[in-house]
This record gives sequence, C-alpha cells and structure tokens, in this order.
Amino acid sequence: METIDVRGLSCPSPVLEVKQAMDRGVKSLKVLADCGTATENVTRFARNANYSVDVKTLDDGTTEFTLQAQ
Repeated sequence: METIDVRGLSCPSPVLEVKQAMDRGVKSLKVLADCGTATENVTRFARNANYSVDVKTLDDGTTEFTLQAQ
C-alpha cells in the first residue's frame, strides 16, 4: 500500500496527488491530510473513481484515508 502525505497542502493539491497515484495504477492507497476541505474532496474524487473509502481521524487530528480500487 502506497502512502501519500498531503498534510500542509491546500486543495486542489491533495486531490491531484491522489489522482497521480491512481494514474500510475496504484490500487491501494493511504492518504494523510490535515485540511477539512481535502477530506471532502479526496473522498468525493476517490468514490467517483470507483475506489472504496475508509476515513478515520488520528489522535493528532490528521485524517487518514484508506482507498481501495473496486
């Protein structure tokens, strides 16, 4: 599983990073983000790309996405 750390980045950068990974053929992806807008946008983008999305908030406030191709 590839991990992408987009903490500190504002949209659209987190979505673009996820898209680049998907374009490379990555089927299983973990994304770490700290921007509320990124949470909504990454989730929407991944679901539209036919990836399942599991979202959880870590103790430090980071949002962790686990994306899996369907």
